[in-house]
Parts: sequence; structure tokens; C-alpha cells
Amino acid sequence: MNCIHKLARMAWRLIALAVVAFGLLAASAPVRAETGYDGWLRYAPITDRATHERYDKLPAVVVALGDSEIIDTAQIEFIRGIRGMLGRNLRAAKDVPDEGAVILGTFDAVVGALPTLGKLPDLPPDGYWLKTISVDGKHRLVITAPSDRGVLYGTFALLRMSGLESPIDDLNVRDKPAAPIRLLNHWDNLDGTIERGYAGRSIFWGNGHVVKDLSRLRDYARLMASVGINGASINNVNADVRVISADLLPEVARVADVFRPDGVKLYIAVDFASPRKIGGVGTSDPLDPAVAAFWKEKVDEIYKRIPDLGGLILQTDGEDRAGPSQYNRSHADAANVIAKALEPHQGILFYRSSVYDHKLDWKNPKNDRAKAAYDNFHPLDGKFLDNVIIQTKNGPIDFQVREPVSPLFGGLAKTNQAIELQITQEYLGQQRHLAFLVPMWKEILDFDMKANPGAKGDRNVTRVRDLVSGITFNRPYGGFVGVSNVGRKPNWLGHHLAMANLYGFGRLAWNPNLESKQIADEWTRLTFGPDPKVVGTVVDMLLKSWNIYESYTGPLGVGTLTDVAGVHYGPGIESSEKNSRGQWHRADDKGIGMDRSEKTGTGFIGQYSPLVARLYESRDSCPDELLLFMHHVAYDHVLHSGKTLIQHIYDSHYDGARNADRLVRNWQTLQGHVDETRYQNVLDDLNYQAGHARVWRDAVCNWFLRRSGIADDKKRVGNHPNRIEAEAMQLDGYEAQDVTPWETASGGQAAALTAKNHHGSIRHKFDSKPGWYDLDIVYFDENDGISTFKLYVGNQLIDQWQADDELPNDQPNGHTSTRHKTTSVALRPHDVLRLEATSDHGEQAAVDYFEIVPVGG
Repeated sequence: MNCIHKLARMAWRLIALAVVAFGLLAASAPVRAETGYDGWLRYAPITDRATHERYDKLPAVVVALGDSEIIDTAQIEFIRGIRGMLGRNLRAAKDVPDEGAVILGTFDAVVGALPTLGKLPDLPPDGYWLKTISVDGKHRLVITAPSDRGVLYGTFALLRMSGLESPIDDLNVRDKPAAPIRLLNHWDNLDGTIERGYAGRSIFWGNGHVVKDLSRLRDYARLMASVGINGASINNVNADVRVISADLLPEVARVADVFRPDGVKLYIAVDFASPRKIGGVGTSDPLDPAVAAFWKEKVDEIYKRIPDLGGLILQTDGEDRAGPSQYNRSHADAANVIAKALEPHQGILFYRSSVYDHKLDWKNPKNDRAKAAYDNFHPLDGKFLDNVIIQTKNGPIDFQVREPVSPLFGGLAKTNQAIELQITQEYLGQQRHLAFLVPMWKEILDFDMKANPGAKGDRNVTRVRDLVSGITFNRPYGGFVGVSNVGRKPNWLGHHLAMANLYGFGRLAWNPNLESKQIADEWTRLTFGPDPKVVGTVVDMLLKSWNIYESYTGPLGVGTLTDVAGVHYGPGIESSEKNSRGQWHRADDKGIGMDRSEKTGTGFIGQYSPLVARLYESRDSCPDELLLFMHHVAYDHVLHSGKTLIQHIYDSHYDGARNADRLVRNWQTLQGHVDETRYQNVLDDLNYQAGHARVWRDAVCNWFLRRSGIADDKKRVGNHPNRIEAEAMQLDGYEAQDVTPWETASGGQAAALTAKNHHGSIRHKFDSKPGWYDLDIVYFDENDGISTFKLYVGNQLIDQWQADDELPNDQPNGHTSTRHKTTSVALRPHDVLRLEATSDHGEQAAVDYFEIVPVGG
């Protein structure tokens, strides 16, 4: 280790100890409102006396053996965690004292320090062993592993056990990760924006450079390490070639320096066209010797700056990305030329299989984007170098609310694989809607591809989790990749409860056998504390949330019903058809769904092994939840539930909207049990979701009513007795305006503010029975300005609010439709409700409707 590096390490350690010391002082200060910044690493005080007594044997000294900044991190973290949870100030040491101690060190180090420890377990580098022993009456708690990173993971595991109030006085715990690589991808751009980022600007980039203040990155590295994540890429897979330029590499190296003490390796996404764009080669043909020379020289340059770089990530072809197809070369050619340059450095190349023609002719019934990954990569099985990992999305389309398993997982027996899961909720409410994704990921990971039919015993079962771990076909590498896209909002992901997805990804990447309920329970206890009411309520909400979101958006495997080429957020059923991107539902006046059968459809089902294909090929055996993904089905088709398809669509959307309301009521029972700041933040998010769920419900149901011509048996669709259309009220400064797409506004229209002075009003004379009413006003919160609303009964102001959210559109439509609820309003016949509005910039203060419902109705 050179002197500069040693000095840097000493400085870092002093700073870290100072931070811990500051934390000790802060811990004794009055309780402050929580922002969610600490995530599940709050280390909140344990107040249960019996639990404190269980930890009486915990030694007062923490020893960090050896010269490792990662083990130094483990020591500092352990001291910090125990001080926060138990209020004890442990002492740091570098040598084993003549008293009880917590001892942190690699196998090599602890064998020398504790010769009586016994036989060491057989573990991979990131595995760990937690063992309590007694030596001459002195209690020793040993956290050891083959590598220093394993020691850190063992430390976090012990702190997690403590946070869950589990006993730690008699330990013999051995644990290891399922796969060697557990990676987060961030789709951050150099200008500070994030593709599919919903929590603010990039924590890595801004104005074309790495941000100057890297303290937030240090805290993010803690979160990653605490759940065993050992790598992170920091730039968009649609890479900007400048990221590996000589000018930026020193800045990128700063990020690696920050990640290193927590054992997180840096990865960089690169552009296939780099040789031509910055190498002066004139081509990017992967078989050109000059291209190979460019990549060798560039990779060597990167490793000089970042000696422990994990590797590179490559996205080629499709969506206007350069790729090997333009040179009539294969994806193996494109991967291997870079992988060859990485080999001397033990670097890995992740090659994304998300390759498809994004200019498909929707009129051709045989066209099918779902087939693309398998068609492109299955013929190349065995042709990739051993340091190439094919990174494949969990489903064959694009992170839909429900998809079948990508058949490519069963189609690569001789190639390393990694599964790509999307933590950022691109098609699942974008962290404005609660959607705990672990149950969805579990269905994918537990699915048996039946891809090894000749094998005997356990090897005959080829679950996705084992295929991507490298276990089934004995591959050298395997992995889990999560598209995280954290941002600068205090709670990292924008919605406090969305952090359960980041935690859940890390836990599943470490151990995909864990159950969804266990992960939800752990996260809730670590994030909100052990209150049984909080734990029971939040866990129940989390476990139901994915199915709730699915039921009011796109059930039965129909896929996205939002704008495919746009922001992927609110309803837009027409836009998810007749597009060039291959995300279609093929609705007509007789039925809906993609025919992907072998016999009459696109042939996609034939990409699965025969046993799986047989399940999907027949409508009778195909599971209902994937029926519309696999088959075009008549609206009057009877599902396994006994309902017709069209009635299921109606019922599902009404049930989903009602259950979204229940999420609000469930959370409200926790007032006083959760700190007020987080309580109110989550309540606001859930109230918004409940309103937007109704927008989805009405849009989808009305669209299918018009398309099918079949009425709802329960007479709900199109029938809203408590609703008054804004455009039908008395308007002053407002005018009726068509909304596009029509299904995203009640009646297809809204009242838009057109007055030149940007002020107007909407009036309605109440003519029902006297009583107490809840009043919902549905309006459109565009992102191009701020509108102010004031609600009056007669001349009395009863409510006011601003439309100042950051919803992803600047027009009245399903992306911007928002509900404001005013509760318990006393109304009498002939009362005049008046909504006064003022807008600025391009805002129209557009209003869709009023809904006036008796309290409790």
C-alpha cells in the first residue's frame, strides 16, 4: 500500500470515528422527526428491558484484526449500531485484549489470534461465520469470513439480528450468498437527470461531472453493504461515451474510493461505439484488430485509475443504440472483444439481452417483441467468454406489472446469466403508488423452467433462482441485478414504503429462498420499530399491494395500458396499442390479448421447454393471471373463477380502487404509533394513490365498455350518481375542453381555465338532502406551473390547496389527474359550492368533476 493511500485511509478512519462520536451525542438529544434517510439502518433504541438483559454478555471491546479499511468499517459500524440500539459505548481495539471481546477478522487473522476457535467452515469469499466461544472464562463473539468483505456482511447480519431483538449470546451461524455478484444498476445521466428516476436528481452526477460532495454516496454504500450488495454501476446503460474519457476517469475514481470501504465495487456502463466516437478508430466493428486494441488500451487505462473495478456493462442494438448488427457481427463478437480486454484484470462484462426492434409493424400478427431476447441469444449459447454474464430482464417485455418468466433463462445452459429486476417502479406507479415487488420477484425466482429434463434428482428442477446463481449448470459466475435509481429526495426513493423494495432486492439477491413475509417483517421492524400494531399493519399492506396495483391497472397479463412511448405512468389504453415498440394488447370488438401460441400465434410459447410450453399453449391449462399475455380471448370467455373475461376486468378494477382506499384507512390506524413526519408523508402518498386508482378504474372500464359493448353486470361502469361534471357547472373564466386520451377524463372532457387574467370559478348548486358530506374534487395537476384552488360554501372558505406536484406531464390527462378530498362538509339544499382558481405559466387549473358523497357512504 502506498503512502498516499495509507494517509487517505487514516484520514477516513478519523473522520468516521468522529461521525460515530457525533452520533453518540446526537443519540442523547431529543427525538427529531425522521426523514427516512437512514432507511433500515436507524439503529433505534431498544426499549424492552428483557431484550436489554439478553445482551448483557455483549463484550465492551470491539477488535478489528489486520490492516483492512473494510474491517475498519465493520468495527465502526458495530460500535455505531450498538450505541444506537443499546446505548452502550463500546471501545475500539486492534489487538485481542485479556477480557471479553467482539473480534472481527478474516479466517487467516482469527486463526492466529484465537487458536482454540476450532475448524473453520467451508465458505465462499463473501460468506461469514458468527461464533461465540469462551476462552479462560472470557466471552468472545467472533465475526469471521474468508474475506474482509465477508466480515463486513457478518457484522451487518449481527446488527440486523440485534435490531430484530434476536438472541446473540450463543451463536453458531454460517451464511453465504446464493450468487457471487449482487449488483445495482443506476440509469443516471451525466447532466444529473435519471432515466426512470422518481426521487429527484442523481446522487452521482451533475452538469457533466461527478458531484463534488460525495457524503451521500458514502451513506448509500452503507445501505448497499448492509444487505450484501457488492457492486454498483453509476451511469445509464444507454451510456454517454464521455464517462470513460481521460477527463472524467479521475472523477469516476473518486466514487470508487467512496464505495471501497464498504466493499462495493464500481461498474461502468460503456457505449459500443466508443472506438469510433473517442478512439479515432473509424469503426466499432468488434472483429477489427484496431477495435480490440482500443478496448485493451482503454480498459487498462480504467484499471490504472480504479484497480478494483468490478467490470463494465454493455447495451447494444435496439432503441437507436449502436451494436454489432450494423457490422453483421453477433452479440458474442461484441461481448468478447471487451471481455478479452477485461480478463487480465479479473473484470466482468455484463451484456444486457434487452435487444429488440423498436420499430415493429403492429399490423403484422406474427411480430412479437417478447421473442427478441431468446431469438438473439439462445443460438449463441456457449460462444461467450467465461467472464461475460448475460443480463436478462425477469420477463420478456419490459418490467410489466405481471409477465411470465423470460424463456431465455431456460435457453442458456453454457453461458453465465444474471436476472435484472427493476426496483424503480417504471410501470408500477413510479413510487407514487405502493407496490411491494418482492412477491412478484419470488414468483419469478421460484419458477421451474424444466430446462434440464434428462437430469436426476435435484438437478431436474431448474428454478430461475438456481439458473441465475450458476448452480444448475455449474457456471463460474451468476448474479442478481437491480435497477435502483435512487435520487436526492431525503428518503432515497421518494416514497417511504418503496424502500422495502431496495431492502427486499438485497435480501433476495443474498438468499432467494427467503419468503416475502419474512423480508417484509424484517424491513418493517428495522424501519418503524417493533410495535406489533405497526408491524402487523405495514406487513399486511406490503404483501397485498402488488396485487392491488395490478387489479386496477392491467390484470390477467394484459400488460401495460399506459403510453408506451412516453412516461409509462397514468392510463392511456389507446397509446398502448398500434405503437412500434411491440407492447400490444390486440383489443378488438370481440376480445383482447396477444396470441403467442405455437399453433396459431407468434410462436413465443415454443421458446419454453416442452413441459412449460404445454402449460401455456392451451387456454384451459394457462393460468388466468397470464391468459391475455399468451392468448387472444373473447370477452365472454369464462375464466377458471367462473366469471367472464369482461366482468373480471370490471370487477378487478372496482375491487382494486376499493382496496386502495383500504390502504389509506389501514395506515390511519397507525397515527400516534409512527413518528408524525413519516406518518403524514405516507398518508399523503396513499391518499394520492387512492384517487389515482379511481382514475385508472374509470379509464380502463369505460374504454372496455365502449370497445366491447358489453355492460357491467353490476351497473357500475359509466354510472356515477354522486358525480357532477365540471364542464356542466356554471363556469366563469373556464371553458369545456376535450381531454386526450378521452378515457382519462370523466365524460371525456374537463373545464379548463382560459381567462386572460388567469382567474376563474366553477359553481354548483347543491340540491340533495341536508347532511354531512365528503367532497372529492378531481383536477389536473400539470407540471408547467402552479394552480391555487379555494373552495367555498356560499361565502365561507372551507378549504384551499395548491396544484404544485411534479407529475410527469403538462396536459390534462391520466398522468396529471389528481383528487383532493374535503371531508365532513355540512351541506343544505340550495347551498352554492364555488371553486375559485388561479393559475400561472402554462397551467390551466383544469377540473374534471366533483363527487359529493354522504359521510360513510
